[in-house]
Amino acid sequence: MASSAHVRALTRDNVEHLALNCRSCTRWELDAVHSARASRAGAGAAAKAQWLSTTLLEWGSCGQVSYVDDQPVGYITYAPPAFLPGLAAFATSPVAPDAVGLATVYIDPMYRGRGYGRVLVRAAAADLVRRGVRAMEVIATEQSTSCLVPAEFVRAVGFTTVRSHPMTPRLRLDLKSTVSWREDVEAALDRIRKRAPALGTVPRNDLN
Repeated sequence: MASSAHVRALTRDNVEHLALNCRSCTRWELDAVHSARASRAGAGAAAKAQWLSTTLLEWGSCGQVSYVDDQPVGYITYAPPAFLPGLAAFATSPVAPDAVGLATVYIDPMYRGRGYGRVLVRAAAADLVRRGVRAMEVIATEQSTSCLVPAEFVRAVGFTTVRSHPMTPRLRLDLKSTVSWREDVEAALDRIRKRAPALGTVPRNDLN
């Protein structure tokens, strides 16, 4: 039987569907000093939840969660750079004024290599272009680094380099029409549903 793959917006109601280590990580949501302070105090999860509440109230939707048969398998988070002060720590900052910053893309290792990462990027794009955003930008990694999105992955889903760096380049995805992105999401989900590979296969490192 084909799996029921779908995407929902990230809210306070499903924040517990983030991976456990990400629920308390505030690398992007706080500046380096306050993030370290929250971590030492064991207050990362509370700070993350507060950030989500504030961002939802002041700006709106800031993430998407991917599900298979109601089991969360991955997510993406994004927001204007003012809501992601952690971006300022990198040499390739700042994100362009007309762009939203892509903070995190995570796929459960058992579901990697099946298209869920691509679906999440397209779902985020559909949400953003509907709200008048022109582009997404991401500070990615050329290496295997915790918390940063792999540059190889974002290039594969359409991002192009706007500021080079041997370790943390900044890449950009210019957004097209809402209809196009929605069609892309549905087409990608349909391919996943038809493939529906059995669980227990060897996990892959890529997010595509």
